[in-house]
Amino acid sequence: MSNPVLNERTLEKWAAPEASERAGVNDGPVSEWSPPPAPGESMTVKGSVSATAVLLVLLMISAAYGWYQTGSPKVDGQGVVQYGIPSLAMVGVFVGLGLAFLMAFKPHLARFVAPIYALAQGVFVGSVSRAFEEFYDGIVIQAAGATMAVTAVMLGMYLTGIIRVTDRFRKIVISATLGLMLFYLVTWVVSLFGGNVSFLSSPSLMSIGFSVLVVGLAAMNLALDFDFIERGAQSGLPKHFEWFAAFGLLVTLVWLYLEILRLLAKMRDR
Repeated sequence: MSNPVLNERTLEKWAAPEASERAGVNDGPVSEWSPPPAPGESMTVKGSVSATAVLLVLLMISAAYGWYQTGSPKVDGQGVVQYGIPSLAMVGVFVGLGLAFLMAFKPHLARFVAPIYALAQGVFVGSVSRAFEEFYDGIVIQAAGATMAVTAVMLGMYLTGIIRVTDRFRKIVISATLGLMLFYLVTWVVSLFGGNVSFLSSPSLMSIGFSVLVVGLAAMNLALDFDFIERGAQSGLPKHFEWFAAFGLLVTLVWLYLEILRLLAKMRDR
């Protein structure tokens, strides 16, 4: 999901001050504001795109590893399907969560932590993709293609101004995303005690409709990521925020891909 710290507070905290605000103080050797970043030391859109490309390559490499390490699913004596997802893939999930929290509080470490995150998440994505492919032939290619198509459409709509990221838009999307995260957390806790929220995985119209809404929410988060990259560059954020922004965009892309994968699986089961 989109990085929850890519917001106004981040921009206000790290952005270079306006010229009128950072005029030097003449009563001593220390000024309230540091000099503005020299050319090449501040965040750029091009640098963020390059960082995102690097993270995607790393994710795909580790996804290939996760894919080939995943065995074919088997049905046990009670008729329950046992997926061959390796334990390393689940470790990758928790490592990814830990690194995400670390970057939320230490964004200057992003250029070192984001690549590790991409590698950890890639193993999980590859394993899950293999499990889905075993049951639904060709679904991974469809999901990957749909993810690229949605991303391209959202980028086009953002660049042309069809979608404008206003404060109200940002608050609605972030609130809805946090609400969904809380809902997923509750359903996970319920499952630990033997409960089951069946409509999340069933091929019912209600379940498909829910997945469509979640895919739409993930797509809206892409607009927030594009906006952060653009405004971060305009505000003169430090160079390491290129990797920070790339991390946020990668999180959203992975989330979007997995939700599309689930949606396509439900539609095939109809």
